[in-house]
Amino acid sequence: MITTLMAGLPTWAWWAIGLGIVVILVIVTCILCPVGIWFRALVSGAHISILRLIGMRFRKVNIGLIVNSYISARKAGLNLTVNELEAHYMAGGNVDNVVAALIASHSAKIPLSVDTAKAIDLAGRDVLEAINNSVTPKIMESDTIAAISKDGIELRVKVRVTVCTNISRLVGGAGEDTILARVGEGIVTTVGAKNYNEILECPDLISKTVQDKNLDAGTAYEILSIDVADVDVGKNVGAQLKIDRANADKQIAQAKAEERRAMAEASEQEMIARTQEMKAQVLLAESEVPKAMADAFRSGKLGIMDYYRMQNMVADTSMRNSLAGTTSKTALEAPTHDGKDKKKDKKTDDAE
Repeated sequence: MITTLMAGLPTWAWWAIGLGIVVILVIVTCILCPVGIWFRALVSGAHISILRLIGMRFRKVNIGLIVNSYISARKAGLNLTVNELEAHYMAGGNVDNVVAALIASHSAKIPLSVDTAKAIDLAGRDVLEAINNSVTPKIMESDTIAAISKDGIELRVKVRVTVCTNISRLVGGAGEDTILARVGEGIVTTVGAKNYNEILECPDLISKTVQDKNLDAGTAYEILSIDVADVDVGKNVGAQLKIDRANADKQIAQAKAEERRAMAEASEQEMIARTQEMKAQVLLAESEVPKAMADAFRSGKLGIMDYYRMQNMVADTSMRNSLAGTTSKTALEAPTHDGKDKKKDKKTDDAE
């Protein structure tokens, strides 16, 4: 039945159906494909087929970014394809940055392949900045580095490090922090091996010594020069350390002396305690004498006359001791009186 109807259609109807299909295809194409972008690429000499643009739309690729980058690359004479740009975009890379870096390296005659540029970008580094640093060297300024010289004087050194990017080591190479850390280590080592007046007389000793250490090994940069910006004299750390050591020795000596004094006092107190103990033992022994005498009286070993004779002997001994003390005192005082009399006689003779 459908075949019969189609066979009965006039010619103008067929033309109308064909025109309608063409109009629908044009509308769908305009919706799916940005005609303005396609036309711009066409007139720029960077032709991209409409089907590829439609495919980009389905793959959710930023068509304007890819086309603009492709036009820039073609205008600069780079041999880039749309597939490479689209793949880098879908991998999460910065297409604009990579294309700009490739154009800059091509203009500056710096060897940089597309794969290397994409790898650097995907590694998280700014490939365009790296190319710019290769063209115009970058200056890194260190913080003030405090170092102690051989004779104990503190020197505060500040340096400027001029570097350029090493493209071949940009992926996996160390960054600026490593360069500055190595320079600081070299400064400390160099200053520590010299007297402070030698460093002040010839500051380029630091630059020459540090630069000869190959500090840029394994980094993404190549050191061109190390220049000393400032050298200041700080504290006399050696003298301060000696003072601190002397104070520490003094405190140790005082502590030891205090320990000996405490031990002496403890020994003295111990001797006093022993003396008191001995006196107590003497008193205890003396307290046993009356008991022994009473036992002697009861047992008949000591008579009353013996007791009286012992008491007389004690009294005589006490009297003799008192007489001996008085005599000694008189003997000591006698010369004093004689001396006074002699002085009086002398004064009398002088008066006469």
